[in-house]
Amino acid sequence: MADEKILGIEGGGTKTAWALVVDGAIVESGKLPPSNLRLTPLDQMTKIFRVLPREVDRIGVFLAGCATEEDRAALLKLARAVWPKANIVAGSDRDSGMAACLRDRDGIAVNAGTGSSVTGRSGCRIENAGGWGHILGDAGGAYFVSIRALRSILREYDLRRGEREFAANILRALGLNNFDELVRWAQTADKMEIASLAPVVFEAARKSDEAARQIIAAGVSALVDFTTAVSMRLQLETPEVRLMGGLFENQKFYRVAFAKALSEKIPGANVALSESPPEVGAAWLAADERLQIAKTAEPAGAVSLVSSTEEANPRSANLDRLSAREIVELFVAEEKLVDEGLRQCIDQLARAIELSAGAIGKGGRMFYVGAGTSGRLGVLDAAEIPPTFGASPDLFQGIIAGGAPALQRSIEGAEDDAHAGALAMDERGVKSEDLVIGISASGRAAFVIGALRRAREIGAQTILLTCNAKREPGGEFDLEINLKTGPEIVTGSTRLKAGTATKIALNIISTGAMTRLGRVRGNLMIDLQPTNKKLRERAVGLVSQLARCDRESARSRLERADWNLREALNEE
Repeated sequence: MADEKILGIEGGGTKTAWALVVDGAIVESGKLPPSNLRLTPLDQMTKIFRVLPREVDRIGVFLAGCATEEDRAALLKLARAVWPKANIVAGSDRDSGMAACLRDRDGIAVNAGTGSSVTGRSGCRIENAGGWGHILGDAGGAYFVSIRALRSILREYDLRRGEREFAANILRALGLNNFDELVRWAQTADKMEIASLAPVVFEAARKSDEAARQIIAAGVSALVDFTTAVSMRLQLETPEVRLMGGLFENQKFYRVAFAKALSEKIPGANVALSESPPEVGAAWLAADERLQIAKTAEPAGAVSLVSSTEEANPRSANLDRLSAREIVELFVAEEKLVDEGLRQCIDQLARAIELSAGAIGKGGRMFYVGAGTSGRLGVLDAAEIPPTFGASPDLFQGIIAGGAPALQRSIEGAEDDAHAGALAMDERGVKSEDLVIGISASGRAAFVIGALRRAREIGAQTILLTCNAKREPGGEFDLEINLKTGPEIVTGSTRLKAGTATKIALNIISTGAMTRLGRVRGNLMIDLQPTNKKLRERAVGLVSQLARCDRESARSRLERADWNLREALNEE
């Protein structure tokens, strides 16, 4: 519909995907946390809706768990509270999936993502199979594949005590060391975390691991059986079958195996990938006219500027021809730029310490927000504050685009969603007395900027920490710290100089703030948490030095104080 802004929203147990459509083209899109009408609290869904574009004309919102007319009415009421002037249609994620796959044609949509489902249509008649959730169903989805893989490797271990390469790859993907750790992880892992192991299973199957191949075959067989049953109930002899979901989209091996197996059951089936994602199907359903929505390369008016961190470094142009020693010499020489970048920002770093200590002193908290390497550095610094300074774990909090899985692997596209950054501020309960430090080497990560802007709306103080010499201070935030480290040795790899400078800057800010707040005496950590043998020995040395007593007396004082350093030092 000409000039109208149409917002399509599709939500489930894994994510909420959305797309803003104008004149038949996607101008903005993104992914947010899950929104299942039966499982997600209503206030959480409202928070998700409120960070989406507000100035829209039409909305299609289709969520998992919206199964009855009462559900639909409840969803409409929720959406109208956020978009009171928009025309809104609501329904199940099966509806938006069908629209994405088939528009209004007859046929069958087969979804294999984290979960799975099969939905078919013939005229006004709809038939479903699967889609019962990961506890009772989801056969053929990523959770199904992953949970079977975990059970398979433990069964193999129980029967033969043999740790195959498949098992080792699972442990490596999770950063675990043994099966005991694997079991403990699985007991607390959510559906998405378990499902994230599916690529490891597919890689093993491609390398001819028999157990992995059997798991993949079982998933294909289940989906083929469901598709055949739906086809028979609808009397579709040569159905149009469209595939959607991450497994079919990302694993060609899976969709080829499915098409081959289905052809044996329904020889005339026409199998292909979906025309568009479900959020676009939701937008299509929201339009009165039948839109042919095509994804554009990037939103109109998007600015493309090359950050200095993305430029090629002329000093490393022949990196691939250097000897090992020459590589080391080059790296050491380049580290001088880290020192220079930090020295140029001494005043700003000092100001950051003052802002941090002031916020904490008034009852506020510190939040680091970043994506990729920047996010991991923030999480790392926050994690080290409690054992070093005896602070509460919630005093310093790290937020990384893509959540915990992004700590171990790249989550593509996570840094590009400003709405997800804004939502993270709401979900973490950021308040006006808090301080939020956004970390972005380029200074442009949308997730980070979205978080900082939302923090400012809340009234919190904000700092942007960047390494982009081309960025001009915008004055949008309370403080900008620009560590000008220049082009990386490996072009664009900001885990190198930019990462080193960022880590040092965070060390300076957090250590400086905690020192100003009295958590250090001289240069000693008097709130050290002696949680292991090494740290207990360090605590003994600290008490011995500060109390001017021998080590045995210091140990006795600590034992009487239950290893509380301050209490041991205050003992008469």
